[in-house]
Amino acid sequence: MALKDRLWGVVLPIGWKLNQKAQKYMYSSSTKRYAGDELVFLNTGYEEEPPMAIPLEPADEPERYSIQLYHRVAAQVNLAGKRVLEVGAGHGGGASYLTRTLHPESYTGLDLNPAGIAFCQKKYDVPGLDFVQGDAQNLPFADESFDAVINIESSLYYPDFSRFLGEVARVLRPGGHFLYTDFRLPFNIAAWETALANAPMRIVSQTEINDEILRGYEKLAPSWKALHDRHTPRLLRGAYVKLFALDGKTTHPLKIWGFSYRVYCLAKG
Repeated sequence: MALKDRLWGVVLPIGWKLNQKAQKYMYSSSTKRYAGDELVFLNTGYEEEPPMAIPLEPADEPERYSIQLYHRVAAQVNLAGKRVLEVGAGHGGGASYLTRTLHPESYTGLDLNPAGIAFCQKKYDVPGLDFVQGDAQNLPFADESFDAVINIESSLYYPDFSRFLGEVARVLRPGGHFLYTDFRLPFNIAAWETALANAPMRIVSQTEINDEILRGYEKLAPSWKALHDRHTPRLLRGAYVKLFALDGKTTHPLKIWGFSYRVYCLAKG
């Protein structure tokens, strides 16, 4: 192995750990920072080739690419009439969309960020939808409370991913499903796979969606650039745009580093 590759193998994990800490801080302040923009989706986008083209209400159309990721993950099973928990509900856009369109009996959105939960409780008035503040690694629900648990692009920030998986299994009813999507960088893919393989649930399916995520990111980049321009000091805007590949020219960091973004369906029992 070349020296530069060995150095990269050391530097990237350290940089990723620092990024996780920074993102945790940024997430806790994101509600106050972006509340005036009605930012209701915090996840990246998803687009297929040919285009996914799910039918949307006019009010949902501006959020198409973020919605399509939610739809791709949640529609792996029929949620109609089911009790659903979303862990890491963010600003509630996905919870609202799935409750309105997939017709679960109930949908509970949980998040660690109390400001985000307050935002959701104030914004959404959707029958069957509620929001609760809580910890993904210590879910505040009784055993076997839900038919399905959803987790969208959130688990990479959990200190103990295996404990989270154990909590998911605990609150799922027998035969229930864990519908999940996230990514990992090369140095932590093996640990990710091991945790999922050892979880008290059975992997029904897994699909890598790198191309769809990068395509969705390109679609979202102009609106994200406009959002960050409104909230980023002028002197920092150029660096921010290049760092997050929002200019349509810079290669996405994940593509440079190498990554695996996957959709999973797991079943209990």
